[in-house]
Amino acid sequence: MNIKVMKREMKNYTYVYTLFLVFVFNTFCDGQSKTDLPKDNAKPETKEVSISHGPNRITRNIIQDRKGNIWIAAFDGIFRYDGKSLTNVTDNVSSARFFSLLEDSKGNLWFGSIGSGVYFYDGKSFKNFTTRDGLANDAVTNIYEDKTSTIWFGTASGASRYNGKSFQNFKIKEVPLPTDADSVHVSVYQHTLSENHWTHNDINMIIEDKNGKFWFATRGYARIYDGKTFTTLTHDGKPFTNVRSIIEDKKGNIWLGGNDGLWRYDGRTFTNFTQSFVGYVYEDREGNIWTSSQENSQAVFKQGNVFTNITGSPKSTWALSRYDGKSLSDKQPTATQIKSNLGMVFGILEAKDGSIWFGANDGVYRYDGNTIADFKSKEGQK
Repeated sequence: MNIKVMKREMKNYTYVYTLFLVFVFNTFCDGQSKTDLPKDNAKPETKEVSISHGPNRITRNIIQDRKGNIWIAAFDGIFRYDGKSLTNVTDNVSSARFFSLLEDSKGNLWFGSIGSGVYFYDGKSFKNFTTRDGLANDAVTNIYEDKTSTIWFGTASGASRYNGKSFQNFKIKEVPLPTDADSVHVSVYQHTLSENHWTHNDINMIIEDKNGKFWFATRGYARIYDGKTFTTLTHDGKPFTNVRSIIEDKKGNIWLGGNDGLWRYDGRTFTNFTQSFVGYVYEDREGNIWTSSQENSQAVFKQGNVFTNITGSPKSTWALSRYDGKSLSDKQPTATQIKSNLGMVFGILEAKDGSIWFGANDGVYRYDGNTIADFKSKEGQK
């Protein structure tokens, strides 16, 4: 090969190599500027495809975003409903069983899963946080944003607080982790749990009240956190056990639902509304309190309550119950029971159009005040 040919070949090689370096650099920088996250943790943008049906598996949580979209967390994905069509936004991202949802104050979405940590979604791309990033546990059952815009994650091994850069983990009790020999069905033994039982770090829900105190509902006891110490919530010397849901209503009352039934706490006095197991508590815009509860009979409600069997099987053991907000201070508050044969009932949402959405073992359902419709077909979505 002569000198001229060699120089020409070297020039071509240098040009191609330079283009390669520019491509790699631009690709890397572009990916970092979009997510500012490690490359192996960032999920690329995925093309969304509308589907004809909603979830078919356990549906745990439902929210409505600022644009009016309904978001559904189910064991077969995260679904978005825009009022006309459904999209499984995680179909090409993860096969995780999703459990919890949050739209934060910036409009970003967070999806908690059982076993795969939490996913951050900015509307274009996904970021997956797991124990490798500092999360307390990869089972994330609740996500909450406090007044300072800090994100809290309730996990099976305590709470994780995320400031946008790193996690700070909180253990209510330094206790041994559960073993394979531990039964997941611990409700029968809730009243005799020791302070060293692993369920005290299994977080069901976190809220911050108007005074800045945090309330932790766990599968062990309910706790109050003042920023320094955790205090066990008790009534007549007994702790509240396996509290599945906790909210603060518009008047500042704390509502607890769980193994001990439905309770309201005004800061001084506890009021019991039912002794049935309550899985979820929700306040609608008019101040009515909705619950999902396991009803063995109507006798568990106080005598004088009004019950209406709107639809479904009268033999059902699970129901939605609505407590009339105007009668909550009465000795005999009015309750309407909406029974169905859907089995266990989970998260509850009042949409902007006034309809009530709830999850069940086999998908999501919508109640319009008269009938309950499913989302298993186009017909059910009308």
